[in-house]
Amino acid sequence: MTSGAFDGLLDRFLLAGAEFEQHLRAVRPAQWALPTPCTAWNVRQLANHMTRGNLNYLLLLNGGDRSEFLRLREADALGPDPLAAYTASVRRLAEAFGQQGALCRILDHPLGPLAGRQALAVRITDSIVHTWDLATALGLDDTLHPGLVAWISDHLDAIYAGLPETPVAPDTTHRFFAAPEGEPAPAASRQARLLHRMGRSPNPR
Repeated sequence: MTSGAFDGLLDRFLLAGAEFEQHLRAVRPAQWALPTPCTAWNVRQLANHMTRGNLNYLLLLNGGDRSEFLRLREADALGPDPLAAYTASVRRLAEAFGQQGALCRILDHPLGPLAGRQALAVRITDSIVHTWDLATALGLDDTLHPGLVAWISDHLDAIYAGLPETPVAPDTTHRFFAAPEGEPAPAASRQARLLHRMGRSPNPR
């Protein structure tokens, strides 16, 4: 990955976490069962995916392997207080990635061995795309942080460099990434083009 994609990773992760948290705080009790653009998940399952994902990256940083990651992928991480569980997972993962040497550590990620810095870049990308999923499910303003959209768009190839499955390869298996449908509108915004590339169908803007 180019050096520019590495700059400020922890700050970007915390910002992406805060963006998702903002929408999570808006969830009303009756909305947890609402469907999301990720058709396999309702709102609660999406929140669990995000929380469990953070905990699984923490597991990898602590020496866990991809089999544990995949085995725990759908395990409940929310308990009785989803918001508290999510915010705690963001804080714990940020603290772990902030430790000396963590960004250089090789993790046994399901997509293949990854240096901590690349794994964190993948995590940021996943987080911001799922923020759109949550906003859309709740009928909220789905505008993503423009700085994060620009950073991901500028470095998408580098973020997934060397991985056997990526959202940027036309022949990927789409085991972990949704497949794009059609083509984005010619006048589509940067956000809309990024979301399309990540297998989403945003409204033209």
